[in-house]
Amino acid sequence: MRVVGSLILALTLAVGSGGAASALPTPERDALAGPLVGRTIVIDPGHQLGNHNFPRKIARLVPAGGFRKACNTTGTATRGGYPEATMVWQVSRMLATRLRGLGADVTLTRHSNRQDRWGPCVDVRGRAGNRAGADLKVSVHGDGSTAARARGFHVIAPTDRRPWTHDIYRPSQRLARETRAALRGVGLPVANYTAGGDGVDFRSDLGTLNLANIPSVMVELGNMRNSSDARRMTSRKGRATYARALARAVVNHLR
Repeated sequence: MRVVGSLILALTLAVGSGGAASALPTPERDALAGPLVGRTIVIDPGHQLGNHNFPRKIARLVPAGGFRKACNTTGTATRGGYPEATMVWQVSRMLATRLRGLGADVTLTRHSNRQDRWGPCVDVRGRAGNRAGADLKVSVHGDGSTAARARGFHVIAPTDRRPWTHDIYRPSQRLARETRAALRGVGLPVANYTAGGDGVDFRSDLGTLNLANIPSVMVELGNMRNSSDARRMTSRKGRATYARALARAVVNHLR
């Protein structure tokens, strides 16, 4: 209580004397600003709403970490037609707002959700944040499994592939486990249709992960073809739940 009281008193004195919170010493100012001050987070809202209108562009092969893959895909949708691109865009914007509120600088790999736009390609997504020295990247997706009764989320981390991911695979796998814990912590079910069944998957074929030089994960928030997951994804409350959990995972990783 003495520490909190001292912070409040210092802020009161700074404002009352014509100053501002910026007049406080750095530790006190950071405590008031939020736990992510000085951190840079990259959010990758998977796909783009208009990808299906540009089949030749998204089919172009691009580097993906020692091999080449198609630039992008159209993504999936619920049985009612709610697109993955829109769901992840809305969740990502909610997540960005939360992280900025905690003091972080946030970069999104796309800045719109429109039918007249496409991309960016997976190589651009994979390298996002590398030059800026971002602290981590979260790529947000929804799955489209047609397996019977397939539901739940899973988090994907890179394997150890020299020279591509050797420097980031351990912190990325830790971030994946923290993301799983945060999603479970808000009551979301782990996927019942992926290998291992524990909610964390390891893949070597994703350019978004292979080309990253910062800890990175891809999260499939649920199966959009499942009615239960779809109800959550199509509701603002459900999308806010995803954003809240992902923000908690970021904070836990960077503490």
